[in-house]
Amino acid sequence: MMRRRTTLLSSCTALALALGATACGGGGAVSAGGGDKSLSGQTVTVAGVWSGSEQTNFQKVLDAFTEKTGAKTQFVSTGDNVSTVVGSKIEGGDAPDVVMVPQVGVLQQFARKGWLQPLSSSVQKTVDADFAHVWKNYGSVDGRFYGLYFKAAHKSTVWYSPQALDQAGVAPPKTYADMLKAGRTVSDSGLAAFSVGGQDGWTLTDWFENVYLSQAGPEKYDALAAHKLKWTDASVVKALTTLGELFKDKQLIAGGQKTALNTDFPGSVEKVFGPKPVAGMVYEGDFVAGVAKDQYGKTIGKDADFFPFPAVDDGKAPVVSGGDAAVVLKDGKHRSAGMQLVEYLASPEAAAAWAGEGGFLSPNKKLSLDSYGDDVTRATAKSLISAGDSVRFDMSDQAPAAFGGTKGSGEWKILQDFLRDPSDPKATASALETAAAKAYQD
Repeated sequence: MMRRRTTLLSSCTALALALGATACGGGGAVSAGGGDKSLSGQTVTVAGVWSGSEQTNFQKVLDAFTEKTGAKTQFVSTGDNVSTVVGSKIEGGDAPDVVMVPQVGVLQQFARKGWLQPLSSSVQKTVDADFAHVWKNYGSVDGRFYGLYFKAAHKSTVWYSPQALDQAGVAPPKTYADMLKAGRTVSDSGLAAFSVGGQDGWTLTDWFENVYLSQAGPEKYDALAAHKLKWTDASVVKALTTLGELFKDKQLIAGGQKTALNTDFPGSVEKVFGPKPVAGMVYEGDFVAGVAKDQYGKTIGKDADFFPFPAVDDGKAPVVSGGDAAVVLKDGKHRSAGMQLVEYLASPEAAAAWAGEGGFLSPNKKLSLDSYGDDVTRATAKSLISAGDSVRFDMSDQAPAAFGGTKGSGEWKILQDFLRDPSDPKATASALETAAAKAYQD
């Protein structure tokens, strides 16, 4: 899945492995020397949700690891249900060595089932030095560090066609109300305002989370994420009501609700940046840029740009993040080599292998912003790094997978039902609470 997804070319060409790493000058990266091919003959199997251009770009990272260590790599795309796929592979005696986990809730589930190997002291030292503490928190379960956040996403970005907004005579809005108003003006000019990828339920959770964080505030956001606040709370109903104003307005959504429910995330980007655009804007994370650039040849900053998700009512503009964490499975056949891969992924060099391709952000503070391929990505990366520990992690990614991370069930399915018929926010809130209560209890 193209869930929550840019890279930096550090001036130092070396990478950090646990093979006697030493600091290198200039770029602040770390070097393990020229690579001693110590893992020749081993194959590290890596499972993750990525496909398409994301998988292609991650393969460049794996190829760089191969060049240094001699280890071959094999990537297995799991699709949306990473928890189910990995669980079945473990049960079948075919566990991957490393999994790129896109949800905190899934990482916690894996750890508590005893599937994960705690990460090495080398990874821990790198993360302590080079990452905001929040990333280590999200990668830890019951005080043990299991997940290295290699790839981050800035999920409070609304992407638009500058041509579409110019044609409509509107500027990027500063408030949610102004965004809807601007959307109606775009619609009057001939294009629908928003393309919504409702076939992928996770996109709808992201819409909700940005509205909720801005409208209800970070304290309630944290409480709801931990299910210390019930989904039937008035703040949830209010956020759903606000979101429903957008979902029910056929002038704002390309093709209306039915089309949105039959449009996946890549398709939603195509409707704005493809050869036959039908909408002027698409909300999703920074990884939209990678699709617009790789699939449709758009120049980021010229043909495709973003504005921050605007403040709702009297709240502050939200900063929601997501990310993919590398974990090592105990049952992997080459888990030692897998751990060395994670040590590599903690280095600036690893992020550099994906850097200029777009659709990727690194939480590693050692990466130079100059390494990103365009000014827009640099601005997004700076915003994410500058947010430090104040960033709020994607709420559905923190939930148990049964509620926040499974196709066709839980929050994904309930919000799809809400997109189909947003007339009763209270009933939707009640359905969300029922599903959440069961998942958090299990």
